[in-house]
Amino acid sequence: MLRVAIVDDHDLVRSGVRAELGDAVEVVGDAGTVAAAIELIRATAPDVVLLDVHMPDGGGVAVLRGAGDTAGTRFLALSVSDAAEDVIAVVRAGARGYVTKSIAGDELADAVRRVADGDAVFSPRLAGYVLDAFAGREPVADPELDLLTDREREVLRHIARGYMYKEVAHRLGISVKTVEAHVSAVLRKLQLSSRHELARWASARHLID
Repeated sequence: MLRVAIVDDHDLVRSGVRAELGDAVEVVGDAGTVAAAIELIRATAPDVVLLDVHMPDGGGVAVLRGAGDTAGTRFLALSVSDAAEDVIAVVRAGARGYVTKSIAGDELADAVRRVADGDAVFSPRLAGYVLDAFAGREPVADPELDLLTDREREVLRHIARGYMYKEVAHRLGISVKTVEAHVSAVLRKLQLSSRHELARWASARHLID
């Protein structure tokens, strides 16, 4: 069975990822800081590390750089951010893939297996960033999407996929009121009036593939 370590600075996210993976893998441990993550990786030599990109003390790139010689261990970024600069930074630091936290549990387990097998795994929209970066092209910016914060983008994806507010709150480890506030902010910023319009907007930009 594949041995996996989970790195994220939010306790609820780490426990949620454990629950989503279920019995598909063996979770050898989790960590909420860069230092703890590096220690965990060196001590357990997991097959795959699920790695948050943004943490208060440095995030995914710092873990990748600090872990040193990790032969046999591969890294899969798991983040709320889908910003091109975040994707490119962790890939250049050594990650084998990058998926957003809107990914379903079975899809995440499959991504872990594929990364362990040596494949490069990316959410559909994010793969283009990597191809553009290594081809020397700048990713095309989306002015409307850039209006949203990372958390607003994540809530948007869940709502566009049809999740109810309570489900979004549970998956992201936030309150229902916070979800409602984010949805209101997204609708206001994008000048949309309903969840249906939001879903169409997200689908047109391939945000819910």
